[in-house]
Amino acid sequence: MLILASQSPRRAELLSQIGVPFTTLSADIDETILPGETPEIYVQRLAKQKAQAGWQASADIAENRLALGADTVVVIHEQALGKPKNFDDAMRMLQRLSGQKHQVFTAVTITSGEHCESILVKTEVTFCDLTPSQIEEYWQTGEPQDKAGSYAIQGIGGKFVTHIKGSYSAVVGLPLYETNQLLSRMSLAHEC
Repeated sequence: MLILASQSPRRAELLSQIGVPFTTLSADIDETILPGETPEIYVQRLAKQKAQAGWQASADIAENRLALGADTVVVIHEQALGKPKNFDDAMRMLQRLSGQKHQVFTAVTITSGEHCESILVKTEVTFCDLTPSQIEEYWQTGEPQDKAGSYAIQGIGGKFVTHIKGSYSAVVGLPLYETNQLLSRMSLAHEC
């Protein structure tokens, strides 16, 4: 049995696409960036902590289980952009992304409690130039309010993306190919 340690509907939808049955559980962990922590280390640490929390929280569901944790961070000039605190924070983030290339790091960890497998997927995304009024209109849709970097590529925010190099599903929140490979190594997925 697979436990998805996430309440993200996007991750659940993506995981469903590869045909693996799963149960979702919330993995409440502290997502504060540690002093001196790089975005790469940060996103990998959170994915691992979420998987471990999901595995521990699911003890009464099944004995033989795997737990999957994932985390995504938007990175520009080696600085992680989290979820916006308010409109001003989203404006600041989206102005930084405007007309620029940035990276999206998504880490995935799967644990059996004794064994752990992890991957990190990096995708490059390029934005068009954004005006303050476009950013304000986008904020008013409600979409950027709970998204890393203040945008959702799979939603309205997709209209700002001029180019993507790498995994689209990783930008949404779960790299499908790499996740399937991890599950295969842990003997739970379908081979390609």
